[in-house]
Order: sequence, then structure tokens, then C-alpha cells
Amino acid sequence: MTPEQLSASILAALRTLMLKGQLQLVELPELVNVERPKNREHGDWATNVAMQLSGKFGVKPREFAERLQAELIHAEGVERVDIAGPGFINVFVSDAAAGALAKVIVEAGNAYGRGSELSGVKLNLEFVSANPTGPIHLGGTRWAAVGDSLARVLAFAGAQVTREYYFNDHGAQVDRFARSLLASARGLEAPEDGYSGDYIGEIAQRVLAETAEDILALDDGLAQEKFRLAGVDLMFGQIRESLHHFGVDFDVFFHENSLYESKAVEKSLTKLTELGHTFEAEGATWLRSTTFGDDRDRVVIKSDGDAAYIAGDIAYYQDKRSRGFDRCIYMLGADHHGYVPRMMALCAAFGDTPGVNMEILIGQLVSLVRDGEPVRMSKRAGNVVTMEDLVDAVGVDAARYALARSSINSTLDIDIEQLSKKTNDNPVFYVQYAHARTKQVSKNAAALGVDLSEFDPGLLSHPSEAELISKLSEFPRLAAQAAEFREPHRVARFIEEVAGSYHRFYDNCRVTPMGENPVESVHRTRLWLNNAATVVLANGLELLGVSAPERM
Repeated sequence: MTPEQLSASILAALRTLMLKGQLQLVELPELVNVERPKNREHGDWATNVAMQLSGKFGVKPREFAERLQAELIHAEGVERVDIAGPGFINVFVSDAAAGALAKVIVEAGNAYGRGSELSGVKLNLEFVSANPTGPIHLGGTRWAAVGDSLARVLAFAGAQVTREYYFNDHGAQVDRFARSLLASARGLEAPEDGYSGDYIGEIAQRVLAETAEDILALDDGLAQEKFRLAGVDLMFGQIRESLHHFGVDFDVFFHENSLYESKAVEKSLTKLTELGHTFEAEGATWLRSTTFGDDRDRVVIKSDGDAAYIAGDIAYYQDKRSRGFDRCIYMLGADHHGYVPRMMALCAAFGDTPGVNMEILIGQLVSLVRDGEPVRMSKRAGNVVTMEDLVDAVGVDAARYALARSSINSTLDIDIEQLSKKTNDNPVFYVQYAHARTKQVSKNAAALGVDLSEFDPGLLSHPSEAELISKLSEFPRLAAQAAEFREPHRVARFIEEVAGSYHRFYDNCRVTPMGENPVESVHRTRLWLNNAATVVLANGLELLGVSAPERM
């Protein structure tokens, strides 16, 4: 029995009570809340529907629960209904009703757990957006893993998700990058505010080799512009290749410079002026952001006529909304905490709702360690650890899983030694091994004549079977929560629990007969449960962008 099925049974019982005149006629919700109790001795399912709805019926919660108890006990699959405290209802279901879920899961396949909570929502998710001035560092790698997983989770909840990369090709950092390339090509030290690392020399030499004219014969201004155009293109090509190898592909690569070339910055500021949210002072144009909760007003056009950085943010947000996105989620680094109020202010200035039309997620720092000590920095990238460094050390699957399994609100140390182990101490190995084991069990079953021709859920009565069924039933709710709270790490922690439940089932309940014993109904039924575990583990790993191997 699924939570949705029990919810339907509860609502049906309430309708019957209303028809019998035992409850007054009121409008019922489409669903009622049904959850697993923390202590399974209290029941298979629990609901606080009495506290939620008793007021609408004009009765006390306990009395409401007692009336519902008397009717719900007759529902198919319900064995017992208990009432606790002021009106909490605990429901015990039969083994057959509980075990029936195994077949539901297998038949649903990769659709099991998929929701509709965000159906119809057009959502823009911007993440990574590293400057095209060097390889992706470890912080950006964390955003790549978490962002792509979040996109999958949101789509699983029904949203129409667009993955977007904001290409910072306008501003001082790109000029410093160009100067660094030019200096390297001329055999000079990197500028004091420039970039270093072997990759600078590699790109500079590629620019020289792939450009027909003699760039170094040009004056510094022209040469720098040549290096800027070609160097940024080459660097960004490497970034896109690294991301693709990491399993992360974007739908849109948005160029910051296009906001200035298209006059989008001017247009968005004109709109804010028309709305009365800008003012002139000290020769500059300001956004009256304090009106919308910011700690101070912000300069958008400086006194020298140049646009401040926030001007691009204003235009970019407006561009996203003009493309029809209902919600715009920004994933920003740990150094952007102070940036949130001004972003929310500009959202509100356009008449939108902060936290709804615009959401900002801030991620904490991540570091690489071996034996408890920080890993030596990458020579190629200068003083940072890159995506390539991590992937070379542990592989794509382990890297993605390790970065996605922790809350972005916590700092993270990635232990190379642990992620390289082929033991249960390594979380990704533990989960992948469980999936591979389910596939091997299915293969062995086929070889011994155990098939899916029979299903008697009442036979799934062993405690380890009940535990696994219970855990598998939680996947739809868990996936929905991961989407609601923007927390894909919930999926990783959940499938680790599923893996643990499956391993205990494997140790206690044979899917295949011993020796020369015949194949029985219980073996065929257990194969359904085994394959249901396959589905949930595979679906969970897919949401994290991690492979589900069939053998290890």
C-alpha cells in the first residue's frame, strides 16, 4: 500500500461518514498527509488528519479520530487502526497490502517516484558559471555535481528545467586574463593582478599557433585584444569539455557581454526608472534598493558613465523573466552571502516575489584531503585544485556522489583515500554494489528458473522484507522533498538506507532455492521485491547523475 492509496482510503472513509450523517458535509482536500512513523511499532503509516480537518467538521480531534477509526478499519488492506495522544492515527496494514508495492514499483520502472508537484513550472537553474579565466576549481565542481543533480530532481517533480551557464565575458577579470596570456607569450612574468599556472602558457601558445597573423608584432593594445578573444574562446572550450566529461551539459550558455551589446542593460534601467525606483546623486544613477530590504541603495551607473556590476545582474534577471521563466534559481559561491539582499531587492523592484520568482542558493567551501592532510595544489592551475584533479583521483561517479551527498550549507572535506576504496566504507561503492547485487540475483534467478510469473505479496512476511518494502515506499515522498527544499543530498542519504535494507534482505531471504529444492511461490514473489530494489536504487542514482552498474 502506497501513501497515496492510504490517503485515498482515508478520504473515502470520510465521505462515507458524511453520507451516514456522522460528520457534517464539508469540502475535502485532494490528499491527506500520510507518513511512516519513526517507531515502526506504532504502525505502518501515521496521519495527523484529525488535527488538520477536525475543525472544519466542528468536532474535537480525538472524537474525529475515533469516528474515522471505526470506518477506516473496513478499508481494503487495513488490519488495525490505533489512536494516540490528542488524535494521531496509526494504521497497520496486512503483509499482502504492504508487499503489493513491490509489483507497483517494478511495473512503474523509471517512472516510480516521479511527481507532479512542479508540473507546468518553467524553471531556470543557473549554476557553475565560472569565469572563463581558468579551469573549474573544486568549488565550481561541487556546484556542477549539486546543480546537475538538483536539475534532475526538479524535473523528476514535473518542472520544465533549463540548465544555464552565465558566461562572464565582460569586465576586468577577462582583461587580466588577456594581459596574462600576452605576458606569457612574450616570456614575461604574469602581471601582478593576473593569472598564473601552466594552463596560461598552454593557451597562449595555442593562440599563437592557431592565429594566422603575427600577434606579437602588434602593439600591446591590439595584441591583448587578440589574446582576449581567442584565449577566452579556448578556455571556455576546455571548461565545456571538462563539464561534459563530468556528465554535466547545459541547455543555455548565456554571454554577459550580450547584455551590453543588445542594450538590455539600458532598457532594464529605463524600466526601473519608469517604476520610480532609481534616483540621481553624486553624478551617478542609483537603485533605491533600501525600499525592498537592502541595507543600502546601490549605484547602477557610476559617475564616469560606466555600468556597475549590478547593472548586468538587473538586465540578466529581466532577460530570464522575458524568456518566460516562472522561477529563476541562482547557485552562488560561499563568498556571495552579502550579494543576496541586493539581488532580492532588484527582484522586488520589478514587482516580482523574492523567494518565488528568484531563489538564491549559497554553497559552502570544499577541500580535498588525503590522510587528513590537504592535497597538494595543482601545478597546471596554479594555486587551486581543479575538477580534473578530483576526477583523475577518484573517477566521475565517486566525485559526483561525494559532492552531492552533503548539504550545501556545510563545508566539505573530500577524502581521496575513502573514495578510492572498494569497501562499504565508501558510500558510492556501497550503493552501487547494492544495485549490482540486485542485478546478479536477478541473473542467477533466471538461470535457476525463478521468474516473475507469480506474485503473492502475502508471502513477504519476514522482518527484513517488511523493512525493505517500507523503505522503498518512501522514495516518492523523499524525491518530492528533495525538490521542494532544493536538497538533492536527501536522495543520496536515502539510497544509502535502501542499500542497507537490501543487504539485510539479501542476507535473510533467498530468492533462489537451496540445492535441489524446487522453485516455490515465495521465490518468485521475492524476485519481484529484489527487482523493486533495483528500480529504486537505479532511479536514485540517476537523480544524482551516477551510474548504476550491473556488476562490480
